Amino acid sequence: MLERRSSHDDLIDHLVRSTALQRGEAARVVLDVLAYFDESTEDFVRRRHRELQSGGLVNTEIFERIAAELPHRAVAPPELSLRQLRRIVYG
Repeated sequence: MLERRSSHDDLIDHLVRSTALQRGEAARVVLDVLAYFDESTEDFVRRRHRELQSGGLVNTEIFERIAAELPHRAVAPPELSLRQLRRIVYG
């Protein structure tokens, strides 16, 4: 019987060989990273706003920081104005 391999098995194998992670741990890391990068722009903006707000930053600083972070995402969204970012968070 053939063993069924996922599309990420090569990456999981690489992590097992190059780190101290066990196969199950490496698989969880891969799935966590994929989930992180699957986050929509809107969800990312809302999450980062909550995180930065809880860290004591004010909206002016928060939206400027988010605007600076967005181009560095794995798949960068189109440039959003500070106004567009506020609308994502507050509607």
